[in-house]
Amino acid sequence: MIHRHRWLVISMASLLAFSAAAIEPEELAKRQARSVHLWYPQAQDSAWVYMEVEAQESSPGTYFCALGFKKGYMGMQELADGKKVVIFSVWEPDHGEVADSVPEDQRAKLLTKGDGVRTARFGGEGTGGKSFFDYDWQIGETMRFLVSAEPVGDHATVFTGRFYDNKREEWQLMTQFQTITDGIRFRGVYSFVEDFRRNYESAKARRNAHYNNGWAWSVDGEATALTQSRFTADNNPALSIDAGSLAGGFFLATGGDTQMKTTQLNDSLSRAKPEHGPPDIF
Repeated sequence: MIHRHRWLVISMASLLAFSAAAIEPEELAKRQARSVHLWYPQAQDSAWVYMEVEAQESSPGTYFCALGFKKGYMGMQELADGKKVVIFSVWEPDHGEVADSVPEDQRAKLLTKGDGVRTARFGGEGTGGKSFFDYDWQIGETMRFLVSAEPVGDHATVFTGRFYDNKREEWQLMTQFQTITDGIRFRGVYSFVEDFRRNYESAKARRNAHYNNGWAWSVDGEATALTQSRFTADNNPALSIDAGSLAGGFFLATGGDTQMKTTQLNDSLSRAKPEHGPPDIF
């Protein structure tokens, strides 16, 4: 009976995933703002990555991801009720969508967490460990994010997420998660803006953020400014998206009356090399 119940749960999750994938493109465009991304090739195989994010326009149900990568992501959210949080999550190897179905020895291990940080497991988008910190970030506030990747032999990686608490003027540890990998550091580093409310009304709201002063450090401590990026989006066909270069970084916009007039999808972007060095955070 236990095994049968578990099969029913997994089947339901699979059915929901299939139903979402089966939504007609035109319906997707009405239901939700399109997810847009910036990819940073210069961050490949780095040991540390850093990004500053300034939300210019937001709406309930928005995720401004500062640093996404092959095994996780970190950024800030405005929840459906308007509450603001910082989030850091790490994925496990592919075990479907049901968090409780993952064997103990295959799960992301929480090694430590900062004061005031809430943690839990997640499913529905793969599985893994997630952490939240209540932080009432504001439009135009510069939010600073830092993530490190430390291989454990050739079988795992410890990912550590931190953000700078402007109110207390100190770095806040989110969590350290160890997850099964091939002993990699950072792969596929990117930023994105996502509408996760998806209630048809949410697609009518503009979301816009600046991604500034990005840096990556090698294991030897050599710093590289993230001056290159590529603009992509998910399979939602909505054209209310845009991206572009700024003096110190890039911007992403989606939803509402946004128009793709600055950059075309899959185009590469560049910004000027900074006159200053990397931020003094170590």
